[in-house]
Amino acid sequence: MSTPSQGDKESAPTPEELREQVEHTRDELGQTVEALAAKADVKAQAKDKAAEIKEQAAEKATLVTGQLREKAAQAAQLVKDKTPDPVLDKAAQAATQVRDTATRAGQLAAEKTPDPVREKADQAATMARANRTPLIAAAAALVVFLLLRRGRRRR
Repeated sequence: MSTPSQGDKESAPTPEELREQVEHTRDELGQTVEALAAKADVKAQAKDKAAEIKEQAAEKATLVTGQLREKAAQAAQLVKDKTPDPVLDKAAQAATQVRDTATRAGQLAAEKTPDPVREKADQAATMARANRTPLIAAAAALVVFLLLRRGRRRR
């Protein structure tokens, strides 16, 4: 701090001005300390980064899922478009026949199956229904894998 000379037209700061300067300096120092503390908090930074990466991964998964669904729908439509109508009709008839035969076979199997085995099968079916989404996702992944593998073999 400089001492005012006799020729200085400015007078020395008043005690009130000095208090304001001190308060202002304290505020700035507090903000600086908070900023330094935030930079030094590695754990909080790691949590923030992990949350950011998790969010990005979720967005990417959603995007890829949508792309896979779109590709599957395109592939299904392409197969349907390229398949002649008589073949589609025969396939529909065969599907109906298979469904009917499977129903009859299921009824026959239910009649001949011992009770303990039937109870275990019911439990397995209940678990499958409860975990339908992961099972469908796994089946879709398997189909995609097999299609990619088949496509690579043809090259």
